[in-house]
Amino acid sequence: MNTTPVKIVETVLRDGHQSLAATRMRITDMVPVLEELDDMGYYALEAWGGATFDACLRFLDEDPWERLRTLKKHLPKTPIQMLLRGQNILGYSHYADDVVKEFVKRSVDNGVSIIRIFDALNDTRNMECSMRAAKEAGAHVQGAFVYTISPYHKDEDFLKVAQELVQMGADSICIKDMAGLLSPYNAEKLVRTLKSQLTVPIDIHTHFTSGMGDMTYLKAIEAGVDMIDTALSPFAQSTGQPSTEAIVATLQGQPRDTGIELTRLHKAADYFRGVKTQLVKDFGLNDNIPIDPKVLTFQIPGGMLSNLLNQMKEMGSADKYPELLEEMPRVRAELGYPPLVTPTSQIVGSMAALNVTLGRYKMIPNEVKDLVRGKYGRTPAPIDPEVKKLAIGDEPQIDHRPADDIAPQMESLKAKLAAAGYPNADIDDVLSYALFPDVALAYFKKHR
Repeated sequence: MNTTPVKIVETVLRDGHQSLAATRMRITDMVPVLEELDDMGYYALEAWGGATFDACLRFLDEDPWERLRTLKKHLPKTPIQMLLRGQNILGYSHYADDVVKEFVKRSVDNGVSIIRIFDALNDTRNMECSMRAAKEAGAHVQGAFVYTISPYHKDEDFLKVAQELVQMGADSICIKDMAGLLSPYNAEKLVRTLKSQLTVPIDIHTHFTSGMGDMTYLKAIEAGVDMIDTALSPFAQSTGQPSTEAIVATLQGQPRDTGIELTRLHKAADYFRGVKTQLVKDFGLNDNIPIDPKVLTFQIPGGMLSNLLNQMKEMGSADKYPELLEEMPRVRAELGYPPLVTPTSQIVGSMAALNVTLGRYKMIPNEVKDLVRGKYGRTPAPIDPEVKKLAIGDEPQIDHRPADDIAPQMESLKAKLAAAGYPNADIDDVLSYALFPDVALAYFKKHR
């Protein structure tokens, strides 16, 4: 019998508010409760990466690097975990290797201990550079594969990706189920498959979008999963993770009891309830995001549905929204069944919206052409030949690692910043500028 306590990765400081509050939680909202969280007995606190970097600069008038240093100062015991999009770092396109290496090094220097690295297409070539850099910087490298459903995604396919990541040096593996598609019995089967072939710990990350999250975790725990991602209840469920308190209560007195005190979790949750109320007031957020089991049919993450509806309204074709829902899976199949996660979800979504508004493939955005060219990496399935012809004609698809075509960027970034009036910018500012040039310059204008 497995009596190893289940380890909890608390996501309230990153994915919790990214999923339920448009990533608007400020460092001032976090500081009063950090010591309490540090003392809770969590395996890790996911507190950086994902959309937090962009949101700090763009919406919160915060320096993301300063946020990380503040977090580290108040969290001396519990590892800080971040989410990194492989060669995309935290942006939406590939960066040169020198930028990736420097970003990873600075993240660790400033306080990150665990880096979860994934690629939208599960193309491990796009994870090589960041994984190597994280190992060299002394971080725990968690290799993640994106879970999705298609004729080209079976347990043995996911196992193959996981095995590649372990060979590349991953210290643990994460099943990243960004849309809540992983059903309980499939989770049990997938975890058993991975545990039978791998010796590194397995983490599971899901969203409550379809309403199955708790059951999925329970079956994964029964199958021997080592870590699970949960969020304190005010920032849990709907499109976020399952609730920390509910899972901890479920396991109390059972063989895999987490050992975390429920009363302390309730106290921290009460604090975050106040934070959420304030964020809703300050930023006019939607405080009632329902679960949507339709995600299992359309496989479109909840947050993306609302974005697509807005996009349709802007194009004056909101009445075609039902057609869009049918077009999305069709476009996804034609574009090689990419998992729908940043940036592929936006690419497939925009193409589907244009198709139902203007006619199929009458207008093809550059991002779609780049996906077809292979600039984002290998798609799980071949691209439909007719769509390929419409998008890039007879142009060849690349079959090498896309970043091999990108020349080093650090020196030119420093030169551009100098030309913009910041000749003595420190390395963290150069990296902020690399990821979000216009947004970073607006921030520097105000603060430097």
